[in-house]
Amino acid sequence: MRPAAAVSAHYVVDEDGTVWRLVDEARRAWHAGRAFWAGERDVNSHSIGIELVNPGHEHGYRPFPEAQIAALEALAHDVLARHKIPPGRVLGHSDVAPQRKQDPGELFPWPRLAAAGIGLWPDFTASAEPGLATVEAAQRALAAIGYEVAVTGTLAPETEAVIAAFQRHFRPERCDGALDLETARRIARIAALSP
Repeated sequence: MRPAAAVSAHYVVDEDGTVWRLVDEARRAWHAGRAFWAGERDVNSHSIGIELVNPGHEHGYRPFPEAQIAALEALAHDVLARHKIPPGRVLGHSDVAPQRKQDPGELFPWPRLAAAGIGLWPDFTASAEPGLATVEAAQRALAAIGYEVAVTGTLAPETEAVIAAFQRHFRPERCDGALDLETARRIARIAALSP
């Protein structure tokens, strides 16, 4: 933890698979910063923060090594089981802070983790969801999923940042914040699965 920066995490998973516990899970870590999910603004007090070593988008973002993802899977299974966290509540920093964060990013293997019971990744090819006809409908659906987005009916930069965060998680091949037909369809599909 860097006290002056108020930055910490419960765990760090290194590229070689080494897992470092930095903060006891019973204590609050400062991994999310200013964040929001499903009405909760104090995400740090209601989550377990796991950081993955990666240079990030600013410094040479690259795929996550197999050893790192295997270690993450084991750690996440343990955390989810001990705290009875539903798999759909496994989120990335970009989900809870889309205006500020891009991690874990579009190279993160969400489908693989979901197949292992960690996170959410439906079969988008089997979806009968027609998509959303308007920006306002997409904003409402994103808010229903849990994202912080104002329902204005306009595609302002704040909404584009939320759409890009959604894309990083659920449509990683396109992370431009544009509300194209496939992105709208996937937003509708995830919204239909949200509690």
